[in-house]
Amino acid sequence: MSAPIQAASPALVLATASGARRAVLAAAGLRFTALAAAVDEAAIKESAQAEGIPVGDAAMLLAEAKAERVARRHPEALVIGADQMLVCPGDDGSLRWFDKPVGMDGARAHLRALRGRTHELVSAMVCWRGGARVWQHLARPRLTMRDFSDAYLEAYLAAEGEAVLTSVGAYRLEGLGVQLFDRIEGEHSAILGLPLLPLLGFLRQHGVLLR
Repeated sequence: MSAPIQAASPALVLATASGARRAVLAAAGLRFTALAAAVDEAAIKESAQAEGIPVGDAAMLLAEAKAERVARRHPEALVIGADQMLVCPGDDGSLRWFDKPVGMDGARAHLRALRGRTHELVSAMVCWRGGARVWQHLARPRLTMRDFSDAYLEAYLAAEGEAVLTSVGAYRLEGLGVQLFDRIEGEHSAILGLPLLPLLGFLRQHGVLLR
């Protein structure tokens, strides 16, 4: 019998309610449990903006809050917390932080604001074990939307429907949303909210995966 790729312990726990993140980890062949972390994301973001905290640090605060919350209940597990923020320069040059769109009108407004611009998906990841943070990583994929027509925008929203409301950018790259873009820079899994290659490297160093 061949050696197992993943060690029996520690147990892996993904602190998320995101189906996309779960799919990324499952596709890589990892055994894990997914548990949603009850944290007030809006309050953390508002506080970070009020204090002038950079977006990368804010994303890391959110990822850590999720990992820590779940890790308190599962101290022997290796808990992975992740969060992603979308930022894009506005007409006045200021950096706008986006939240998930509210309703189809919100999705339409998001896409109009992003159209013809380059935005960043700031993806933070934190691992906790034994009551402490043991690893963190930040990725910043850059995506450039093409200057699509209003006719395309309406056709896209009609085709995708409420699925666009599950994404902060109102698009799913694994679906029709890829047609919105001229250029994509960064690891695909990081765009989906879970930078996989750095995580796998850490898990091998930590003895969770076979080297």
